[in-house]
This record gives sequence, C-alpha cells and structure tokens, in this order.
Amino acid sequence: LKRISVADPPGKEEVAKELATRTPGMSGADLANVCNEAALVAARANRTGVLMEDFDSALDRVIGGLEKKNLVMSPEEKRTVAYHEAGHAIAGWYLEHALPLLKVSIVPRGTAALGYAQYHPQERMLFSQEQLMDHLCMTLGGRAAEALFFDTVTTGAADDFNKVTKIAYSSVKEWGMGSTVGRLSYPASEAEQQYYQPYSDRTARAIDEEVRQLVKDAFDRTLDLLRKHRDDVESVAQLLLKNEKIDHHDMVRLLGKRPFGDETRSFDDIIDESARREQAAALDAAAAEQAPPRIQEPQPAAAAAVQWDSTRGNGARR
Repeated sequence: LKRISVADPPGKEEVAKELATRTPGMSGADLANVCNEAALVAARANRTGVLMEDFDSALDRVIGGLEKKNLVMSPEEKRTVAYHEAGHAIAGWYLEHALPLLKVSIVPRGTAALGYAQYHPQERMLFSQEQLMDHLCMTLGGRAAEALFFDTVTTGAADDFNKVTKIAYSSVKEWGMGSTVGRLSYPASEAEQQYYQPYSDRTARAIDEEVRQLVKDAFDRTLDLLRKHRDDVESVAQLLLKNEKIDHHDMVRLLGKRPFGDETRSFDDIIDESARREQAAALDAAAAEQAPPRIQEPQPAAAAAVQWDSTRGNGARR
C-alpha cells in the first residue's frame, strides 16, 4: 500500500476538508483506520490513487460495518426504510436543537440491518427542556413518517421508542422537568428497584401518565412538522431510493441551509473565517517587520549598574 496515495484531483486538502465534516468525534486512530480502508478499496480496484468515493466506502465500512450483499430487501421494505429515514432527516433539519444530518444510507450493513444514519454531534454538557423536546421529536420522526405516508406502521421504530422512553422517564423522574415529581429525583437503579420503590403506587401512575403525555405531545408536534414539509420528506425519500445514500450536501441542495444561524455554518464558512484570521495575522506580522526600528534611548548617567558577584551569589552594586 506504500505506492498508493490520494489522487489529484481531489487532492489531500479537499479530502481532509471533506473528512473533517464527515467524521466529527472520531479519534486519530479512527481516522487512520478510515484512510487505510480507503487505500484497500483503491487497491482492490487496481488503482494507485485514492478517490473521494473510496473514502466514502471506507467511512461506510468503519461506521456501519460490512455490507450485507446477501440480504435483499423487498421494494416495499426499501420504500418504508427510505421514508422512515427521511422523516428523521427532515425533523432534524427543521428543529433548531436537533442534530443535523451528516449521512444516511439504506444499504443493509453489519451493525445496521436496514442501513444507518449519521448525525452531527453537538458537544453539550447541559440540556434544556427545549433541546430535549427537539431530540424527542427527531427520534420520533421515523414513525411519524410511516404513519403519514403508509396505511400501516412497522417494527422499524423499536430502537427509537427505546431511546424516547429513557429520555422521557429521565426528564420526569431524575431531571426535575415534570410536574409530578417536581424537584425530587428518583434515579433508575435496577438493583434497588427489585426490592424497594422510593415512591408510592399513586406517584408511579402519575409519572406514567405524564410520560405518556410528554411523548404524545412530541409525536403530535413531529406529525405537524412533517405535514408542513411533506414535499421535502418526499424529495429526500425519493433521492434515497435512487442513490441508496445521501449526505449533508444533498440535503442542502434539496432543502437549502438550515434556518438557524451561525450554529449551522458550513465547513467552508468556518475554513474561510479561519483563513481570514490567518491572513490578517500574516499582514500584521509583515507590517511589524517593515516598521522602522525603534531607537534605544540612552539611560540617565545617574543610573547605577549592577554586576553579578559569583563569589557572594548575589548582585553587587558598584
């Protein structure tokens, strides 16, 4: 593999820029794994230059696992998965605090039986109620799309419901965001719950009712959002059915940029801003070098000189 290098075009800089937008949160070892996998893809095709599509295949392999070529979905299943993922993508695109889409694929792979979706992570340590609600809505986007575009729903949202249930119960029981428990906290501990429940059955029923209402409100809000952007869901799903995968650039071409200001700046915007800062720093440095040297003013004659006395280990004045 030593003779294999990045093809030009696209060139190392363009590949590095594209990988930076596609691999948030990856460590150096993860990126090295992606690059090695891309070189293997190029070698299998008898090429000495690694193309951008080789890096795409490598990312799919590293994130989603090996492609299951022996698993063939029926046209109806493929259409259901496409609309399910389109529902997630549109909800995330039009909700301010949700995670914007990086890439979605409906190709069956090792760790994702019906494809996978990659979203841009946001480094947050604290979450507000609005942020949690947007996250709930985005997670329910797949089932909402199925309910909106099909006569029946499928089991494809099982993992989504698991995530929604954990977030909703944690909001009410642990994080003080519900009216039933208020400013109390009952952390989930499976070992303790087998022998002791720190609240009454009446409180447990009230918690269940509040959680159900919270999830119902999130689902209704998601349905309203997808009805409003029904044509966008259709466009994304049809593109998925055609290409089997789409990325952030495809979403921008279809829907335009996300309408939420600087938080959704493109990588090019960030690079341009960084380049402007570097250019300004270079101009300042050049101006400093071209400036005339400053004349050292002589010290007053009355100033005393200090000489180091090595025998005494201190400064001796003379």
